[in-house]
Amino acid sequence: MAGPGTWSLTRAALIILLLPRSLEWCGHISSSTSVIRLGDAITASCIIDKNCSHQGPESQILWKLQAELQPGGKQQRLLDGTLTSTITLPHINSTSSYLSCYLLLGDNLQIMDQVELQAGYPPSAPHNLSCLMNLTTNSLTCQWEPGPNTHLSTNFTLKSFRSRGNCQTQEEAIPDCIPNDKQSHCSIPRKHLQLYQTMGIWVQAENALGTSVSPQLCLDPMDVVKLEPPTLWALDPSPEIAPPQQGCLLLCWESWKPSAYIEQKCELRHQPQLGEDSWALVGPLPSRTLQYELCGLLPATAYALQMRCIRWPLPGHWSDWSPSLELTTPQQAPIVKLDTWWRQRQLDPRTVDIQLFWKPMPLEENREQIQGYLVSWRPSGQAGPVLPLCNTTELTCTFHLPSEAWEVVLVAYNTAGTSHPTPVVFLECRGPPLGRLHTMALDPHSLWVGWEPPRPQPRGYVIEWSPGTTSPSGSHKTWKMEHNGSIAGTLLQENIRPFQLYEIIVTPLYQDTMGPSEHIYAYSQEMAPSHAPELHLKHIGKTWAQLEWVPQAPELGKSPLTHYTIFWTNAQGQSSSTILNASSHGFVLHGLEPANLYHVHLMAANQAGTTNSTSLTLVTLALDMSELQIILGLFGLLLLFTCLCGVARFCCRPRKNPLWPSVPDPAHSSLSSWVPTIMAEEVFQLPSLWDPSMPPITKITVLEEEEKKPGPWEPNDSSGTCGLPTLVQAYVLQGDPRAPSIQPQFQSGTSDQVLYGRVMGSPTHPGPGHYIRCDSTQPLLGGLTPSPKSYENLWFQTSAVKTPEPLVPNQEDDCVFGPLLDFPLLQGLQVHGMEGLGSF
Repeated sequence: MAGPGTWSLTRAALIILLLPRSLEWCGHISSSTSVIRLGDAITASCIIDKNCSHQGPESQILWKLQAELQPGGKQQRLLDGTLTSTITLPHINSTSSYLSCYLLLGDNLQIMDQVELQAGYPPSAPHNLSCLMNLTTNSLTCQWEPGPNTHLSTNFTLKSFRSRGNCQTQEEAIPDCIPNDKQSHCSIPRKHLQLYQTMGIWVQAENALGTSVSPQLCLDPMDVVKLEPPTLWALDPSPEIAPPQQGCLLLCWESWKPSAYIEQKCELRHQPQLGEDSWALVGPLPSRTLQYELCGLLPATAYALQMRCIRWPLPGHWSDWSPSLELTTPQQAPIVKLDTWWRQRQLDPRTVDIQLFWKPMPLEENREQIQGYLVSWRPSGQAGPVLPLCNTTELTCTFHLPSEAWEVVLVAYNTAGTSHPTPVVFLECRGPPLGRLHTMALDPHSLWVGWEPPRPQPRGYVIEWSPGTTSPSGSHKTWKMEHNGSIAGTLLQENIRPFQLYEIIVTPLYQDTMGPSEHIYAYSQEMAPSHAPELHLKHIGKTWAQLEWVPQAPELGKSPLTHYTIFWTNAQGQSSSTILNASSHGFVLHGLEPANLYHVHLMAANQAGTTNSTSLTLVTLALDMSELQIILGLFGLLLLFTCLCGVARFCCRPRKNPLWPSVPDPAHSSLSSWVPTIMAEEVFQLPSLWDPSMPPITKITVLEEEEKKPGPWEPNDSSGTCGLPTLVQAYVLQGDPRAPSIQPQFQSGTSDQVLYGRVMGSPTHPGPGHYIRCDSTQPLLGGLTPSPKSYENLWFQTSAVKTPEPLVPNQEDDCVFGPLLDFPLLQGLQVHGMEGLGSF
């Protein structure tokens, strides 16, 4: 097989063959070394001869490491025309890579030379050097651990020399031992060894980056002798050899013949073939023996035995373990106690059918094998032989006995003998019964059964359990015996499975009799009802359906049903449900849609879960034409009645114009006699106009002046209007606001005076505002007269200019000027636009 070096040369040769002949030997790469330490830098130079036909003045040398261009090449042309380029690669991180030199010819790259770069580590010192003297091959075999991988070709050499004492001086060199490729062991042949003479041995590792050696080993070849394992065999039974004792094995061995002259000792180990027991070691044993008896073993058990030996008392190495020898210890008679129980049935007046059960209870920690059981009966009053009734390997037996028979004998046997006989006495049922048998499930795989111990106290109890009801054959029956008569319960763990109904039978045992058996049914874990009742459709209408079902009979041992749930779904997928009592056996579905399809199913539930019934599909009846017409007529009448109610409500409610505010009618109001109740904190003082004889002004509203030209029916003469200005500002009610209000009753055509006046002024006039008080006998408010017109109460007068003219008192006019606060109505008005009142 070709090595890496061969492959590199072959590849380089192929590259050279692919070069054009004109470029042959035109360039080459020179480097300091082709093998470097992994991660170190390397410097290489590419030299192109001046005679290269493709070299020109503008020629350029490029470098590639594998397929990647490498920058940093320093190119120069020597005096003789040679073109050179030098590059330094700072880190070589690949264990094997190719460095190539190219010449740029136009747009093409022409390879000039290529070298392989190898990177790795120097070898570390080999360690754990050890040697064994093999008497079979008559050679000294040494092995070592080479250390971490160097990624380079590394050679190992086993070196040695003969010496005296502690190998401080070298007397004679021994030829080097070179192992095969990638092996870390080597054998020095017998011809180069001098037995009973010390020799120095070490390992040398070498590659292109360095050399290392292991620590030196100084030894005598005979002190590292490794013997071959001895040969084991069993002694065949013979008249000269006594049979082994119970729990013992007879064996012997012989050491390896080439080492028969060497004193040695041996060790024996044994392990049962079945089970997980560890190896048991026996020794030291002599290397040669004619017979050895290994005892303390289990009876009727197969064992594996192995042996090894070592040079002794001189130094040496243990041999390998010998091949296993398999031996089986002899059997012994069963040492067991047999618990028994029976069931009997009278066949006829002279014969009784008895089913006998037993269970072996080992009395010792042994593994004796029971090959069978024997049931025998000796007729009473007879000295004849024992009559066998049953010989079986099972734990039960059925046989017939005469009615007068009351005892049989049961033994277990194997090839070594029989156990002590166990008498079985068939007791009569004359004892007191148990009190209140009850069960409780602790987990899915166990059941606790309890009872009240009777009086007198029994000597024990027999507990039987089987799935469902008791089978006549008892083949699936499990039972156990409790020898403590004072207990009040026991835990059943054998053959208990969840969701399985068990019948449990408990029988008390007394000294010479037994009590009646009591039984109970129980689950270790209950399950949901096995099935739900089937739904039946009894009657159906257009919007209802009557369903019924037959309740299931209670299942033995299962908890009773707690409730039903009925579900119905229409064709659109809309579902509804309701919960019913467990005693229900029918239900009426209401609120269904006519001519619609429904799916209905019933779910039965108990404490352990739920179960669904099969689905029932039904279709409600469709409406006929007369019913449809009646429904449409009623709907039309309802719609008409609703519309009439809406129209009547709209017509009877008071009309309001949403575009014009509602203005109260002064003729139908009581403003003429209204005096507001004003709190003390609402009175404000006007020091400049205060008159103690007049009530205070509480609220004043100022209206903005509007420019208005006189109409043709309005005279410019102001004599009839007391020279009123164009802006009417407010009414002021005169009187004490704190005085009680008296509402006068005005009659039509009354001559009582009602004082009222007009206040005038302009917000743009620099002077104070003006007012007019009139002593008119015209009533301000009448009885049921309509509201006064604008010309009956208010007069507006405009001047040629836009500013109001100042007023001059007119003595001929029956209007007397007075303070503004003389007007009682102004006490209930709110002041707005006070900035236009000036010094008011």
